[in-house]
Amino acid sequence: MLCLILSAGILPVVTAELPLDELKLPSGFEIELYAQVDNARQMALGDKGTVFVGSRNAGKVHALVDENGDYKADRVYLIADGLNMPSGIAFKDGDLYVAAVNRVLRYDHIESRLSNPPKPVVITSALPDDEHHGWKYIAFGPDGYLYVPVGVPCNICLSADNRHGTILQMDPKTGEHQIYAHGVRNSVGFDWHPLTKQLWFTDNGRDRLGDELPPDELNRAPGQGLHFGFPYLHAASTLDPEYGEHAQLDEYTRPALELGAHVAPLGMVFYTGKQFPVDYHGRIFIAEHGSWNRSTKSGYRVISVKLNGNRVESVEPFISGWLNEKEQTSWGRPVDVINLPDGSMLVSDDYADAIYRITAR
Repeated sequence: MLCLILSAGILPVVTAELPLDELKLPSGFEIELYAQVDNARQMALGDKGTVFVGSRNAGKVHALVDENGDYKADRVYLIADGLNMPSGIAFKDGDLYVAAVNRVLRYDHIESRLSNPPKPVVITSALPDDEHHGWKYIAFGPDGYLYVPVGVPCNICLSADNRHGTILQMDPKTGEHQIYAHGVRNSVGFDWHPLTKQLWFTDNGRDRLGDELPPDELNRAPGQGLHFGFPYLHAASTLDPEYGEHAQLDEYTRPALELGAHVAPLGMVFYTGKQFPVDYHGRIFIAEHGSWNRSTKSGYRVISVKLNGNRVESVEPFISGWLNEKEQTSWGRPVDVINLPDGSMLVSDDYADAIYRITAR
């Protein structure tokens, strides 16, 4: 274990032993530990290379700095503490945005203030304050708007607040927002196609319909105002036993890909680097956090999705091994995936409190 305590705001850098040799990747890829971070959830990359990390259970936001260029964090800064599930973070024009359930906060000029973070500017505090599915994933779209999902406050229900079960499009200056996508139970990951600029997002299906239903989803939203079925229709064809009789099937956009039931797809990213082999260029990488109530566990891996235009051509495991299928035990749960400028990739893990870096030899 290595500990460096230099001044206020800088935390110990901790390196723990994790069984990385149990992780399986395609031939030619390697994985190593980038940093240990308490309950690491969504990540965002700053202009100067700082990796910002949100958390769900820890209430903290951290900043990681690789000072010597060895692609491992040398400094860990505590940016914020005591927030309400600040899972979602985004970076734009030098500022860090943090989503903490009903609030979106902005930390100005953050990369020059890592050891002495400024007080946050409150962009909005008017979002629903339900904690059930209240943690968020946020990101800036090509249009400059901040996209903020609002999960439903239940397993299956209709809410009086029509923002539940949506993805919002928010003005980052004023906090004013409108609904971009409807019928989305709980999206905790999205990205925009690098060529078409269309939004793709993951969605977590409802529980208590058995081990095999409904499939979780990867969706494509080519424009604003589409409805993706919840709570009436799950995935492509599973009518809800309580709400399905009211379904308007012709009005719903079906998934681009049905994933396994209860695999819990969270962060996703289009690979835009050049380090990976050409066959991986443009693929979608999705972190499957893993099931919590399935009799036989599923997920606990990162998958890659190869597209042909807007059609899914193939789906392959990319990283597996956090789950011991025979013993039904796990030591890690992947959450988010981001690209680094050199073409490598980072994966966060809120169970092992870790961030991994994946490279191609």
